[in-house]
Amino acid sequence: MLKVRSPITGEVVKEVEEASFEEIERAFHSARTACQSWGETSVEDRVKSIREIYKTILDDVDDITRVISIDNGKVESEALMADILPTLDLAKYYIEEAPDILSREKRGSPIYYRKTKSFVEYTPMGVVSVISPWNYPFQLSMIPVITALTAGNTVLLKPSEVTPLVGEKIKEIIDKSDIDQNLVHVLQGGKEVGEKLVEINPDKIFFTGSVEVGKTVMKNASENLTPLTLELGGKDPMIIHSDADIERASTAAVYGAFSNSGQTCVSIERVYVHKDVKDVFLEKVVEKTSELKVGHGPDADLGAITKPEQADIIMNHIEEAVEKGATILFGGEREKQYITPTILTDTNHSMKIMQEETFGPTMPVMDYNRIKKAIEYANDTKFGLNASVWTQNTKLANKICSKIETGNIYINDAVKNIGNPELPFGGVKQSGNGCYHGPEGLKTFSNTKSIMINKNKKPELNWFPYTKEKQETLKTAITTFHGDINPLKKIRNLITLIKKT
Repeated sequence: MLKVRSPITGEVVKEVEEASFEEIERAFHSARTACQSWGETSVEDRVKSIREIYKTILDDVDDITRVISIDNGKVESEALMADILPTLDLAKYYIEEAPDILSREKRGSPIYYRKTKSFVEYTPMGVVSVISPWNYPFQLSMIPVITALTAGNTVLLKPSEVTPLVGEKIKEIIDKSDIDQNLVHVLQGGKEVGEKLVEINPDKIFFTGSVEVGKTVMKNASENLTPLTLELGGKDPMIIHSDADIERASTAAVYGAFSNSGQTCVSIERVYVHKDVKDVFLEKVVEKTSELKVGHGPDADLGAITKPEQADIIMNHIEEAVEKGATILFGGEREKQYITPTILTDTNHSMKIMQEETFGPTMPVMDYNRIKKAIEYANDTKFGLNASVWTQNTKLANKICSKIETGNIYINDAVKNIGNPELPFGGVKQSGNGCYHGPEGLKTFSNTKSIMINKNKKPELNWFPYTKEKQETLKTAITTFHGDINPLKKIRNLITLIKKT
C-alpha cells in the first residue's frame, strides 16, 4: 500500500493500493490487444476520444485542483496555471491539428528516380509505458498520455508514488470519459512497478524524472532496445545583461526561481547578472521576494516542499554554500516542509547550489564583466534544459542564444515555454533526449515510414546487369547534378538521363 502523506500537514490522509505484477501483466495484454484496432482508427476518430478526455477534465477543474494541491502541497493557483491549463491547451491543440500533423507527407525524389513518388507516413508504435513525476503530477502524466493516444498508441501509466491521489484522479477521468477503457491503464506503485513497466517490453518508454533514475531506465530499456524519451533535470541559467529592463527581469527572476516552490525542471536555478546592474537587481529581488507569502490558501504564493527528503536536499545546498562563503540576502529558513524563498550572493561554481539540481526555492546570484564569461558560466553544467537571456539588444540576445547549450531558451521571459503546446520541449546533455509537445510530440510517439511508389515500366538504372553503358550514364548523372558544368551542357545531360531512365 502507498501511504499518502500530506505535505501541508505531514499527516497520512489515505492509503492507495499498489498494482501487482499480475495486474500489470493483464493491463499490458489488454493494451496490446487494444492497440491493434486503435492504431487502425483514423486520426480524426482518435481526436474524438481526446475531446472526451478534454471535456471530462474541463468539467472537473475544481476537484482536480483540490486533489493536486492536497497531494503535492502546491498552492491551488499553481495547480490551475501549471498543471491543468497546459494540459487543456495541448489537448485542444492536438484535437485541432493532429489530423494534419500525422497526415502523409509528400517528399521529393532525384530526377533519375523516374516516375517515382515519395512519401512519409507516421504510424503508431504500439504500447507505451509512461512513468511520470511528482512535481507536476497532472500535467506531466496527462500530456504524454494524450499525445501517445493521439498518435494511435495505448498507454500504461505509472504516476509517481509520491502523489498517488493525482494518479487516482487521472484514473477517474479516464473511467468517466466516453472512450475505450482498454486504451489507458493507470498502475499505481513505486520502484518495482516502474521497473516492471520497462521490463515488460513495451514499444516505447516515456520517462520524466531524475538523471539517476533516467540512467537506470535507459540501461534496462537497452535489454530490448526499447525506444525511449527521457525528460530529466535542469540547472537553468538566467543571464541579465547591463542593458536589460531590470524591473521586468527582477520580477521574472522571483517568479522563475520560486514558482511551485522551485520544484520545476525549468525553474531559474542560477542567475548571472552584469556587475554594473548587480546591486540594483539584488535590491529589487530582495524587495519583491519579501512580499511573497509562504503557506497554504488562496493568497499564498509558495506551498510546501512535496517530499521531506527534497527539503533536506534544498537545505543542504543552502548550508553548504554558506560554509563555502555565500551570503544569504533573504530566507534560508525551514519549518517542517515549508522553506522560505532564499536569495544568495557571493556564490561560485564550487558550490552544489551552482552545480547540482536544487529543485527548491533558491536564487543563487553571480556577477560577470563580459558576456563571453556569462556564456561560459551558463554552459558549465552537465544539464541543458532551459535558459533565459535578458537584454534589449535583439542581435546580442540571438547571438547568446546560439551559444547556450540548452534545449529551450527564452529572451526576456522565463519558465512558461514548457506551456506552449506548439513548441517542442526537451533537453540536451544530461537533461534527457528526445522531445514532446508540438508536431514533434506526436512524431515522438510514432514510427516513421518512408514510402516510394514507382510507376516506371522500364528496367531501373540500378538493376542488373551492370554494363559499360550504365557506368557512363552514372558518370553523366554525377557530373550533371554535382559537377561544375555550364547550363547548356547540363540541359543536354538531363535530356540524355531522362531517355535512359
